[in-house]
Amino acid sequence: MPNIEAESFSERMRAAVNLSWIMFSRKVGNGLVPINKEASMQLQYAYVLQQLLPLITFHENESFEIELETGVQLNARGREIDLLFKGEFGEQKYAIAIEMKCYRTLAASGGNRGATDIFMKDVYEDFYLLEQYVLSGFAQEGVSLVMNDLARLVNPKNKNAKCWDYDISHGTNVGPVNLTTPIGGKPVNISLEKAYSLNWVKYGNFWFMEAQGVNV
Repeated sequence: MPNIEAESFSERMRAAVNLSWIMFSRKVGNGLVPINKEASMQLQYAYVLQQLLPLITFHENESFEIELETGVQLNARGREIDLLFKGEFGEQKYAIAIEMKCYRTLAASGGNRGATDIFMKDVYEDFYLLEQYVLSGFAQEGVSLVMNDLARLVNPKNKNAKCWDYDISHGTNVGPVNLTTPIGGKPVNISLEKAYSLNWVKYGNFWFMEAQGVNV
């Protein structure tokens, strides 16, 4: 028979990731939490998630931990997982890797940021990394959390530029796919084995997306 408690344990962790993202999004959208770059996004999201941990703890032998910028060796290269949400239930261990991306029209320095093509490519790069983290055993699930304040990334009038090979607009379905379109004059090779449905929600002046690959 399946271990219902063990299944509930991992499901509670995944639900907490989702609920924290909803709460974070609303707070940012309503101006309660200022976010000007990815680092502040990571810290503020982790804080919200941390507040939920006592609420999803149902047993004395359960424990949860949040790590930021966890260093791992992936394909002989050092990487840092933005946030690693780890839990233990008796002998069972479970981890959810989270990658985050934040695009602000104005950079933290106050100037115009630009480089939307690199941002779009980087979202896909995160999808790839999350798949690799799961394949390599660093996590059992991978979740991408993305926010931006630029309407044309979510609802473009056209998709003529080559950067739209890395389409992140609302309603996009992509994968499995291999992407090699160069961005910023640099070669790219991103292979995704899973399928992704990209859907944005707007709060205030920001759009927020939670994406997770599914096997096909």
